[in-house]
Amino acid sequence: MTDTATTPSTDRVLEELHDWLSSQWDPELTVGAWWERLGLAGWSAPSLPANAYGKGLNRNDGVRIARAIAEFGALGAPNGLGLLLAAPTIATHGTQRQIDRFVKAIVTGQQSWCQLFSEPSAGSDLAGLQTRAVRDGDEWIVNGQKVWTSNGQKADMGMLLARTDPGVPKHQGITYFACPMVQPGIDIRPLREMTGRALFNEVFLTDARVPDDAVIGGENHGWAAANTTLANERAGLGSGGGSGAGSVAVPGTVGGDLDRRAGEFVSAGTGSSGSGESTMFQAMQAGRGLLTDLAQANGVDTDPMVRQGLARLYTWEELGRMNGLRMKAVKEAGGDIPGMPNISKLSMSHIMRLSRDLGLSIAGASGMLHSYDPEGRRAIIGATGRPSLPIVTELALLAQAPPIYGGTDQIQRNIIGERVLGLPKEPNDDRATPFSELPKNA
Repeated sequence: MTDTATTPSTDRVLEELHDWLSSQWDPELTVGAWWERLGLAGWSAPSLPANAYGKGLNRNDGVRIARAIAEFGALGAPNGLGLLLAAPTIATHGTQRQIDRFVKAIVTGQQSWCQLFSEPSAGSDLAGLQTRAVRDGDEWIVNGQKVWTSNGQKADMGMLLARTDPGVPKHQGITYFACPMVQPGIDIRPLREMTGRALFNEVFLTDARVPDDAVIGGENHGWAAANTTLANERAGLGSGGGSGAGSVAVPGTVGGDLDRRAGEFVSAGTGSSGSGESTMFQAMQAGRGLLTDLAQANGVDTDPMVRQGLARLYTWEELGRMNGLRMKAVKEAGGDIPGMPNISKLSMSHIMRLSRDLGLSIAGASGMLHSYDPEGRRAIIGATGRPSLPIVTELALLAQAPPIYGGTDQIQRNIIGERVLGLPKEPNDDRATPFSELPKNA
C-alpha cells in the first residue's frame, strides 16, 4: 500500500478538486482573494462539516486534498491554529451564527488564531488555570497570564480558557472564549527558544474585554470545548497527521500577507517576511527524505548504522500513516479507536528524537555548526556546501519541544492508561472540591 492509496470516493473528490483548480486558480489574485475562493468552496478545510464551510470528509482525505493543491501548483489553505484547532472546535460547540462569524473568517484566511490555554502554574494540570473572566454587562473582563502561546504576535483572535466560577470544582467553572487579540488590554511578549527563534510567547491580559456572544459552548462549559481542541491538536500534531500540508503565507490581518500576490508564495516556496517559520515546520514533515539526501551528499548512505537508522525512521513514519488509514476505515464504519490521537502524538515525539539523533550522526562534525540568523545560515551553507545542514541542526534543537507542547508525553500516557486501558486514576478530590478551596501552586 502506497501513500497515495485512495478509495473510489476519494478519487472522485480529487478529480472534482482538480477540475475546480483548473478553472479557479489564478496566481495573479491576492492571497486574500484566493483564500476566499478556496475557503467558500469548501477546499480550505474539507474535513469540517458542510455547515461549517467544509465537505464532511475525514482527516486523511483532507490531508490528501492539501497535498493535491500543492502538487497542482496552487497556494494552499491558510495554515495555523485557526484551521487546525479553532475551526473544528467552533464547528462542534458553537452556534451557526458563531460558525458564520468565526469559521468563515478562518477558512478564508481573514483571521489568524492562537491558543490561550497554558499558564505558568497550569500546564499539565490545565484545569487548574487561574485566569479570571468576570461578566460586565454584555462583555467579560479578563485578567491573568498565559504562556507558550504559539504565534500569538501574529494572531487576530485567541482561543481563551478562563475561570468564570471558582465556587465549583475546577473542571466545571471554566469558559471557552473567542478573544480578540488586538486590544489595549493584551500584552504579548516573545519567548526566545534555543533554536534562536521566538515562536512562543507569554501573554498578559489586564482588563481585556471579550463580548458575551463570543462564548463558545456556553458559560462554565468550556472544559468540553477545550477537550475538542486538545483532541484535534494531538491528532494534527501526531505522526500521519499532515500538520505541515498548508500554505506558507501568513493568514490574518496582523501577518500582512493578504494583499500580496498569491503566486509569489508558490514560486518562492518560503515563508513570508523572511521569517522561515513555515519553512521550518514543513521541513519537520520532510524528515527521512531530507536526511537521506544529506547522507548521500556526505557519502555515508552505505554506512550500516545510518541505513538502519533510516529504516527505523521509515518504519515509524509508515506506522503513523497506517494508523491514519486504520482510523479512516473505522470512522467510515461508524466506530472509533480510543486513544489514537494520543498514540499519534507520542509517535511524533519519538520520530522527532530519532530524526535528531540520526541527523546529527549523518552531519558529523559539521553538525556543531549552527546560526541563529539568515546571514549566518547562508555562510554555513557556503562553507559546507550542504543546503540542508541548517535545517538538520535546527530540527535537532527543536526536537526537545514536541514531547512537551500539545500535552507532554507523560500526560498522553496517563490519558491512554486511564481512558483507554481503564487503569485507576491517582487518588484526589479535585473533581468534587470547589476550585477556590483547592491548594494553589506558588
